[in-house]
Amino acid sequence: MLGEKIGEGRGQTTGQRVLPSENGMPQVETSFQSMDVVLGVETANMGTYHAVARPDGTLFGQGQGVLMGKNGEMASWTGHGIGRFTGPGGAVSFRGALYYQSASPAWARLNGAVGVYEYESDAQGKTHAQYWEWK
Repeated sequence: MLGEKIGEGRGQTTGQRVLPSENGMPQVETSFQSMDVVLGVETANMGTYHAVARPDGTLFGQGQGVLMGKNGEMASWTGHGIGRFTGPGGAVSFRGALYYQSASPAWARLNGAVGVYEYESDAQGKTHAQYWEWK
């Protein structure tokens, strides 16, 4: 069951590179930066994920990143998910899970939370993500 919305952000792809294929399937690494609100705190989010195409046309992605709150809060996140192309120019949509680690008191509850997310990126690299606690 979905719980409280943990955060939401909008950002931009900052780089991409092609990685060696995995089992003959193409693999791409993508980095992004976004401005998010996490548990009510304005936050800079930066992350990198790599996605490998699967024979059925879906994508499997894994990534990691860092959240930096305006009041000095910090957290790291790792995640994975399933995606698909949604349009020309590499537009993608992913759904998946996030796991957090933070020593910041304001974000201590993230340590025990599993987040589920929706992530969209358009052909111009503009990103939008929303994430909720999975209860």
